[in-house]
Amino acid sequence: MEKKGYLGDILIIIAGLFWGSMGIFVRHLNDLGFSSIQVACLRLTTAGILFALILLIKDRKGFKIALRDIPLFLALGLVSILFFTCCYFTAISLMTMSTAAILLYTSPIWVMVLAIIFLKEKFTIQKLIALILAFAGCILVSGFGGKVTVVGILVGLGSGLGYGLYSIFGTFALKKYSPYTVTCYTFLIAGLGSIFVSNPVDLISKISAIENKPALFGFVLLTAVVTAVIPFLLYTLGLNMTTAGKAAVLATVEPAAATLFGFFVMKETVGPVAIAGILLVFAAIIVLSLRKKEA
Repeated sequence: MEKKGYLGDILIIIAGLFWGSMGIFVRHLNDLGFSSIQVACLRLTTAGILFALILLIKDRKGFKIALRDIPLFLALGLVSILFFTCCYFTAISLMTMSTAAILLYTSPIWVMVLAIIFLKEKFTIQKLIALILAFAGCILVSGFGGKVTVVGILVGLGSGLGYGLYSIFGTFALKKYSPYTVTCYTFLIAGLGSIFVSNPVDLISKISAIENKPALFGFVLLTAVVTAVIPFLLYTLGLNMTTAGKAAVLATVEPAAATLFGFFVMKETVGPVAIAGILLVFAAIIVLSLRKKEA
């Protein structure tokens, strides 16, 4: 049981590292003329198709879900993944990326509160310390300053709520279905929903205007695999082995990873404050990894 818990922690941390690379892919697609919402649409729909192929190969029976569980999968796809994505990119357009990132990483707070209410999880001093360390680390990594608006704050908090709800809804879904079924239907529904909010006519015209379409489709495929398929599959597998609150805190390794990717890949400057933030995030992970010895 102990090994299973550690494996779940490791899978979630690796998922956060993959998510941290998202900015590299999003920036390139933005440079090609796609809006942030359109990038999200390309990512979600491609990932949905890939998850469906994985489920087809892994377990065809996994496509069968009970009619009474359809609302749960609609919540995972629309209320969680699609809602989070739209809120997050809207916050970025209204405020600085650092401010949006700070609000996004209120998600562990949302998760812990909701997990206590709906999943009856225990709120321990260990979780509280880890939560404070992780959130403080995210603030230091993201930085301060920039324009702030009331609407921006609201949608930013909404992104944190939507991001956190995946852990809550996912925990319920995993009690009845495999991680492959959960991720497949979540992204198929999110991808379908994203088409309606991405200005599909404009999206198609932009794709048509690009001369090297094989290169574009290959990059979109790579984006979906690296920033969605691999991390969400790992996260969902890890969520099946640990608690929702703990998973949410472990996933805060993402902004630290994003900072490191920015430094090594995008040649961005990393100051001492950001380094301190990274250390705090890893300290939170270490605190959560400590196991009390059984009497």
